[in-house]
Amino acid sequence: MEYMQSWLEHPVFQAGIAPFLAALLLAMLLSKPRLSGLAVVVAFALTVQLVGGFAIDPLTSSRKLVILTLGAAALAIPLSFSKPKWLTAALALSAATAAVWMAFSILKQKELQEMLLFGSSGALYLGWLVYWGDRLHDMPIRSASCGVGLGVGTGGAALIGSSALLGAYGLALAAAAAAVVSLHLIHNRPLPLRRNFILPLVVGAGLIGYLGSLTAQLPWYALACLALIPPLCGLPLADGKPRLQSVLFVTLSTACAAGAIYLTWRIAGTPPY
Repeated sequence: MEYMQSWLEHPVFQAGIAPFLAALLLAMLLSKPRLSGLAVVVAFALTVQLVGGFAIDPLTSSRKLVILTLGAAALAIPLSFSKPKWLTAALALSAATAAVWMAFSILKQKELQEMLLFGSSGALYLGWLVYWGDRLHDMPIRSASCGVGLGVGTGGAALIGSSALLGAYGLALAAAAAAVVSLHLIHNRPLPLRRNFILPLVVGAGLIGYLGSLTAQLPWYALACLALIPPLCGLPLADGKPRLQSVLFVTLSTACAAGAIYLTWRIAGTPPY
């Protein structure tokens, strides 16, 4: 019993194995009602519960991050069936505002010039990720591959930057996306992923990276590497070849992730765990 408890409390299980298995199961079960995309947010929520549980009071930046990620998933369900041309820009603008709200308690402690600089850069970063990520909402293989790179890069960089909590959150997103990519490779066809997959994923990853740059040793230029991932996953390559597309875009996205992790390691060194 003690062995089982210690295993459930192990970071590898909480941030890797548990979200991977949860996403793998849910993505298969929810494929017929075309809700496989919800697997990523359920896996993320599972890791949140395992790592520290859900709480609102006090409303810290990390708790705002969880609220906004879950809220993005709830918002994405009805929006998955909506295709107005202005929606992508509206979501990006809303995400930019959400980034400032999440970090406001940290930003208000800075001088005015720094507050404006860090606030606007965080808003730009999250707005960029959501804009380019949302353009992949009807491209399941590309969006899943994007999720792997963003999750690995954000989680890995946050972990090296001395934030175990943010690292676990980011790696949980990576594990969930990897589960979906695994199903793509096994079945050689895409799952029915929509905004309910990509929107919470890019919102969560973007907020983790932004908060890591404010509170951990995650340099801003590492985020620039991660910002390349959604546009790269939109390149018109290997169309009509699901397995080749998955391998190609996972390779591109994880290469950017490796760059972000390396740049963070150059600044932070080996994490004190």
